[in-house]
Amino acid sequence: MIDIMICSELKIICPNIKLGCIQANVKVDSSADSLWEEINNYCDVLKRQIHIEELEALPGINDGREAYKRLGKAPSRYRLSSEALIRRVLQGKGVYRVNNIVDINNLISLKSMLPVGSYNVENLHSPISLRIGKEGEQYKGIGKDLVNINSLPVLTDSISSFGSPTSDSERAMITNNVSQILMCIYSFNVKINIEGYLQHAGELLKKYANGTQIKTKIIE
Repeated sequence: MIDIMICSELKIICPNIKLGCIQANVKVDSSADSLWEEINNYCDVLKRQIHIEELEALPGINDGREAYKRLGKAPSRYRLSSEALIRRVLQGKGVYRVNNIVDINNLISLKSMLPVGSYNVENLHSPISLRIGKEGEQYKGIGKDLVNINSLPVLTDSISSFGSPTSDSERAMITNNVSQILMCIYSFNVKINIEGYLQHAGELLKKYANGTQIKTKIIE
């Protein structure tokens, strides 16, 4: 698996932070109807179980928001991607259908309530570190303008930063020609069963993306 570490400066401010990582060879394609049915069914579960007013206090989301505050980032302006995704579901807007990898990514995020990012390994350059974004640092977000990543936890390789729990960059995004992925689950709560979500992600990759040579690791 590609070499990943969490920087000590980030661990000091956010001692409970960890990354659940899964790397796999995959076939990127449009999502099977059965995968999309799984996503829609789980969206229905969330709409039955959660009121939007309760969202910010839920485990995983609340811990991430508190971590952002400690880092000096406003969590209501720079939302965790999981919070933004679930908020969208609860507002009846649904989930964007992109491709099988992104859709699996989103299903894991919905179930765990944690931010999840998926990246093209071919466009990454080891080693990778999860660190605190620096003043003035930004990148082109997927489907967005420039994202201000100052004070955010950011994944950075030897070239530049490419991912965060709020929004990922275009540089390592998942497109149809990708053959190997790195999927990262960002957790700020030690009690969350990140191992179980990694196992479930591996099962989904096998089932819906011809996933092979699947490796998992938890970075603390």
